[in-house]
Amino acid sequence: MLHAEVLTLDQAVARALSTSINLQKGALDLSTAAYAARHTWSEFFPTISAGANIGYNSSSTNLFSNSGIAKATPTYNSSASVSLQLNAGIPSAIKLIQLAYQQQLLTFDDAKRQLTIQVTKTFYSLIAEKDHVANVEETLTLTRRQYDRIRTGFQTGLSSQLDVRQSELSVRQAELDLSSAQASYSSNMRSFLTLVGVDYDSGLELQGTLTVVPVQADPEQLIRDHLSERPDIRLQRQTIERLIATKQQNDWKTYAPSISLSWGLQTGASFGSDPSFRDPLGMSLSVTIPINPWIPGTKDYQNVQSTNTNIEKARLDLKNTEDQAKAQIRSLTENLRNLWNAIEIARLQVQIAEETYTMRERAFRVGAVESLTLENTRQARANAEYQLLTRELSYWNTMLDLAAAVNIDWRAFMENEENR
Repeated sequence: MLHAEVLTLDQAVARALSTSINLQKGALDLSTAAYAARHTWSEFFPTISAGANIGYNSSSTNLFSNSGIAKATPTYNSSASVSLQLNAGIPSAIKLIQLAYQQQLLTFDDAKRQLTIQVTKTFYSLIAEKDHVANVEETLTLTRRQYDRIRTGFQTGLSSQLDVRQSELSVRQAELDLSSAQASYSSNMRSFLTLVGVDYDSGLELQGTLTVVPVQADPEQLIRDHLSERPDIRLQRQTIERLIATKQQNDWKTYAPSISLSWGLQTGASFGSDPSFRDPLGMSLSVTIPINPWIPGTKDYQNVQSTNTNIEKARLDLKNTEDQAKAQIRSLTENLRNLWNAIEIARLQVQIAEETYTMRERAFRVGAVESLTLENTRQARANAEYQLLTRELSYWNTMLDLAAAVNIDWRAFMENEENR
């Protein structure tokens, strides 16, 4: 259990990365691939075997007569052999093992990056939700204050019974809104703490503020500088490289001769009336030359053509991935510009709503404005604040999506704007 009073974004990300079951499983897969990449010499390692046995040889006597068992000759045999298979596809096999490790490493790093983005989005979403709860609390405070004034006005004859009832209803509605907002925040907070591996009863509070700044992002510059480093594009390129290596390996296996070298030693002895010892040594070398692959239409020939087709399809997939990535980057930068304009409008709406509420509250105190009008103005102010908060969160998430789309840290956008 974490006993700190607050939880920062960096702490949350670190805990999520260290407690994620999926990442732990990915680390095991990466460890296995790394071990294979460090021991590629195993592709050249020969097959070694050894054996031994001991027994009785009764071939010169009868088993059930003439004391066959007593006259049986004890014997022992041992053997050792080494077999080495060589073919021209071994270098390609080694390259495939190394590519498998690189692909696993890239997949693992991408999984960490995706989890970091998820935690960051959820963290600031909760920050925004917490701000919303604070706004609803303030609204409830204003509503109760208005209700007290109306009741006082009713006692002095300045307000009607209907005004009191309407104001009481507004208080009840504000209380319900606050209860709903608090319940939603608690539920989402519980899910978030589970994601980062923290006990909900720890009483942690998130430490951070949702501060948005205009990001001046040039989509074409981002594409030129960062498109090639996207994980999906790198994975697709590795897929092409793997298919080419597989083709080379299969071509060597299919067309090139294969060499088989074996060596064996067998020893044996018998200890009867005529003891003897044997230690024959055997060696063999064979060369196999395939014929079928050179004949058009055979299965081996068709398999080679199929491999070429898969490589071309993978190249088309790469082009499609690059085109989609470019479209995504351009779309996200355009959305950022539109959302920033929406934020500026929302901020103006909040400013106007606050000024309007202040003026009408003063007018209400002197009886120049009805309670229902003041209530509508208060509700308009609350809606404007909520809309601004929603747009700021949407802008923030879009910025995170753009950072993910170009595979950079989102803080880079903030630093660039500070340096302008």
